[in-house]
Amino acid sequence: MSIWNRRKTVEVDVGGIRIGGENPVVVQSMTNTDTADVPATVAQVAELALAGSEIVRVTVNHDAAARALPEIVSRLADRGIDVPIVGDFHYNGHLLLARHPDCASALAKYRINPGNVGSKRRDENFQAIVRIALEHGKPVRIGVNWGSLDQHLLTRLMDENARSDVPKDAAAVLRDAIVESALRSAELAEATGLGSDRIILSAKVSAVPELIAVYQQLSPLSDYPLHLGLTEAGMGTKGTVATAAALSVLLIEGIGDTIRVSLTPRPGGDRTEEVRVARQILQSLQIRSFEPQVTSCPGCGRTTSTYFQEMAEEIQGHIRERMPVWKDDFPGVEELEVAVMGCVVNGPGESKHANLGISLPGTFEEPKAPVYVDGKHYTTLRGETLVEEFKSILLDYIERRYGGRVGDASAAGRPA
Repeated sequence: MSIWNRRKTVEVDVGGIRIGGENPVVVQSMTNTDTADVPATVAQVAELALAGSEIVRVTVNHDAAARALPEIVSRLADRGIDVPIVGDFHYNGHLLLARHPDCASALAKYRINPGNVGSKRRDENFQAIVRIALEHGKPVRIGVNWGSLDQHLLTRLMDENARSDVPKDAAAVLRDAIVESALRSAELAEATGLGSDRIILSAKVSAVPELIAVYQQLSPLSDYPLHLGLTEAGMGTKGTVATAAALSVLLIEGIGDTIRVSLTPRPGGDRTEEVRVARQILQSLQIRSFEPQVTSCPGCGRTTSTYFQEMAEEIQGHIRERMPVWKDDFPGVEELEVAVMGCVVNGPGESKHANLGISLPGTFEEPKAPVYVDGKHYTTLRGETLVEEFKSILLDYIERRYGGRVGDASAAGRPA
């Protein structure tokens, strides 16, 4: 459970996943396949869903993509994957949804960028999508991006600011334009007949301080659920750190009902990394729990051996491998805390703070590894079978602590 006070919002049902209200913060992601390539898109949606993405968005940018959507959803259902699929529309969404009613029906939600629904007939095109959402009983996310903002609105606000006796800086006016675009579009959607319980807002930028500022400005002005994320986070460490920095501030303030980590994958890289990062942000903030956490020390001159690092990695991998079974057999196991420490300085203390911990010997220390269970010394391990013995202790603890259905040794994850 989070210690932070959550912003009060209405609840929106997205294909059975409830966003806002009293519901947990939802993790979502997006494919980068050509949506018209049905096998590739089905495969990536399945990978993202199995990694923990609770909603998956796909690009719908032309007729072939729209025609593919019903088959994509059908093939996923055949594989037992019922993750809600969201259609991402820009420029021609009103046309594609009208021409392909099967696509409109198959999608769980439509994502509309009010800056990309035309220029001269912007409101008309926007309302056309809203009416299709009404016809098919679908919610919408009104997603404003600073890179594709309504230029007429921005120009008007800039001109008004220039005439002001106390003009704001350009960044503040840009934030005003983003917020006004989101709220004005939501008002237009409601005026067209869409209920507030079918509207989610987002206001994305790619700069961390600006993202925090724009959501702090938007949050108190409505009770729509808010989707958080940097619009382009970047690659690797930069993207991960920037997203964690921005989202953590907002989530701690109780702002945000669903999140996406928009990482740029390396060529041919693993798209599911963004899902793992999103889940870890929520788990690190103690907002949600997804899998047991392994704490380990960074190493120092006392730990010249890599043994504790290898063990920490092996235990983390072992937990991740067993979780598909453990999460069903042992409800609550995702809250387990494990410590794998490398020497006697902080090792015993950290191990005592975890549910289950081991303090390995550092350089020149006596070759023994005390194990602690719920703060008390449980046993001391030695020798080459230390890792496997610790895994057995881990499973015994899980069985005792979390109960559940315990089948045969292999099914439960007990080492043979």
